[in-house]
Amino acid sequence: MTQFTRFSCRWLGVLLGGLLICTRVHAVTPANPKPPLVLKLVGGLANVPQYTEFEEPFWRKEFPALTKGVARAEIVPFDKAGIRSNEAMRLMSLGIVPFGTALLTAVINTDPELAAMDLAGLNPDMATLRRSVTAFRPHFEQVMRERHGLEVLALYTYPAQVIFCNRAFKGFADLSNRRIRISSPTQADLVRAFGGVPIQTEFAEVVHQVRQGNVDCAITGAMSGNAIGLHEVTSHLHTRVVNWGVSMFAANRAAWQALPEEVRKALQTALPKLEQQIWQDAERQHREGIACNIGKTPCETGKLGKMQEVVASADDAQRLRIAFQSHVLPSWIERCGEACVPVWNQLLAPIAGAQAVPTPRRP
Repeated sequence: MTQFTRFSCRWLGVLLGGLLICTRVHAVTPANPKPPLVLKLVGGLANVPQYTEFEEPFWRKEFPALTKGVARAEIVPFDKAGIRSNEAMRLMSLGIVPFGTALLTAVINTDPELAAMDLAGLNPDMATLRRSVTAFRPHFEQVMRERHGLEVLALYTYPAQVIFCNRAFKGFADLSNRRIRISSPTQADLVRAFGGVPIQTEFAEVVHQVRQGNVDCAITGAMSGNAIGLHEVTSHLHTRVVNWGVSMFAANRAAWQALPEEVRKALQTALPKLEQQIWQDAERQHREGIACNIGKTPCETGKLGKMQEVVASADDAQRLRIAFQSHVLPSWIERCGEACVPVWNQLLAPIAGAQAVPTPRRP
């Protein structure tokens, strides 16, 4: 039985209802003449602040008040729903998941163009990430609507992805031949450029894989890694940003259009505010996550570790630029196709300082 089939068997009954958007609950009484709609949603990763502090409270507590009782929501993290990160968007396009959060780097094999604004090595800081997303967003929303039947309602970001390793190293040059956990093809491209061996592993399995000796290093968020205890099984933390982990919250277009107008308007007003809250917190988490892992304060929401920080040198910065231009960008163009070259050169090349050229696909 495939993962998709397992998901369908387990959650189809939960998500289906009318046009896959809602069920009716509560008995009809004079005080409650019309029972509320119940939206079924799939959120981001469980046990990380984007979900626990923002997505879940918004949908469970704020959303019913925003709609004045017209609707409420039930939400479950995608990794607790039995969905792998590379399946979420497909399930949303099919309407099986009517409303959900999907990691963009995880769908690069399905539609490589979608990952363009967060390629590994592209955005060394939050300011650059914001510029990349702003430049690419109108095109992204059009592609999602026309190609995948999805209405993009918000773009979130996880904190910066950094490198945890279980033995000493001084910089990117020392990553050669190490087995490194990655979560997307674009991270794999960067790891190969450094001579490492990329290992695809879901977030929930990272600590186990390190303990078992299956991976030597792991790319993930500083605070999210701390939350799952990665600082307890690794010793060195390279704090140069690899990428961020942009995700979208979107609706299947049929499900979106079937919502009452007042519910759509409430979401169009509230979700941009939620988006900004998540972005601001991602930057804060990045700073605090580093502090927690290396045993410094302030560390209010994490656990103090004893890791050694590996600060990026000038050599690391140069290696990262070369790796992006020689491996990451050409590999993305190879997957994406010649049609993506003008899109990149018009929208993102001015930010990246790197022009794309057509790359023949491998046979």
